[in-house]
Amino acid sequence: MNGNYFLKSKRIGFRTWSLDDLDLAVELWSDPEVTKYAGGSFTSAQVQRRLLTERAILRLHNIQYWPIFNLQTDELIGYCGLRPHKPAAKIFEIGILLKSAYWGKGYGEEAAKIVVDYAFKKLEASSLFAVHNISNTHSKDLLMRLGFKYTHDEYSVPTDKFDPAYSLLK
Repeated sequence: MNGNYFLKSKRIGFRTWSLDDLDLAVELWSDPEVTKYAGGSFTSAQVQRRLLTERAILRLHNIQYWPIFNLQTDELIGYCGLRPHKPAAKIFEIGILLKSAYWGKGYGEEAAKIVVDYAFKKLEASSLFAVHNISNTHSKDLLMRLGFKYTHDEYSVPTDKFDPAYSLLK
C-alpha cells in the first residue's frame, strides 16, 4: 500500500478515500470514543454518506479529510486534511480525527504539520481555519502548538453549540 500515499512523513502516509474504504470508515466514524467530541458515533448509513461526501469534496476541490496510515503497519490512524471554508479567499478548514490507540503519541501534531505545510505551499492558502469542541482540551492544545490564534466562537452542527474557532495566517 505504501505506493498509494501522496504525502508522507517518517511515520504517516496520506491517501484519498475510495469506495473500497467503507470498512475503514465504519471502524473510524462508528467508534463512540473516537467521535465523542464530534457529535458521537455514526450509523452505517451516516458513514456511507460521510465517505461519499469526502469523495465529492475531493472531486470538487481536490482536498478532503484524507485517511492517514501508519507506514510500518499500514493500519488506519484516522484522518487529517482540509475542507473549503472560504474558497474564493483561499481559506481552508483543517480537521483531524484519530483512533484512540494513536492518542498522545504525537501522530496528530505530525499529521497536522504536514497538512498545514501542504495548504500553504501547495494550495497557496491565505489562512487556515479550525474549530474544536469546547470540551476537547487536547485539540485546543494542538492548535496552540501549531500557532493558531483564537478568533471567535462559532456554531458547530456536530456539537449543536458554539465552539471556539481559530485562524492560522500564512
